[in-house]
Amino acid sequence: MPVTYQIDLANRLIHTQCTGPITVAEVLNHFRLLEQDPSCPDRVDVLLELRDGTTVPTSGELRNVTWEIARMRGRVQFGICAIVAPTNVLFGMMRVFKVYSEDYFRETEVFRDLSEAEAWLAAQRLPSD
Repeated sequence: MPVTYQIDLANRLIHTQCTGPITVAEVLNHFRLLEQDPSCPDRVDVLLELRDGTTVPTSGELRNVTWEIARMRGRVQFGICAIVAPTNVLFGMMRVFKVYSEDYFRETEVFRDLSEAEAWLAAQRLPSD
């Protein structure tokens, strides 16, 4: 399956991994599965890994994904989102996605490295003084 996810209930985090060639239909199906998953909390943060993804989405496809996220807001509220996109083209397109989806995440950042993304997620979760 090109789009898989694990839910970390203790940390209210969804870790989604995209591998190989991926279609928008598969991404939209991922959101439908997540929406129906009884273990999915109503508020979650997201770690999205595109490390092995070989498909570069168009801006129109990114808008379709954003609309699906908007549609799901009645079931799931997304907090922060860390995206791992190591190639230049994916990194750039995920920055476009960041702009398109800014109304649906508290904050989104794009990284080239998984450890950087995980560190940012952890820092965002620390209580601020």
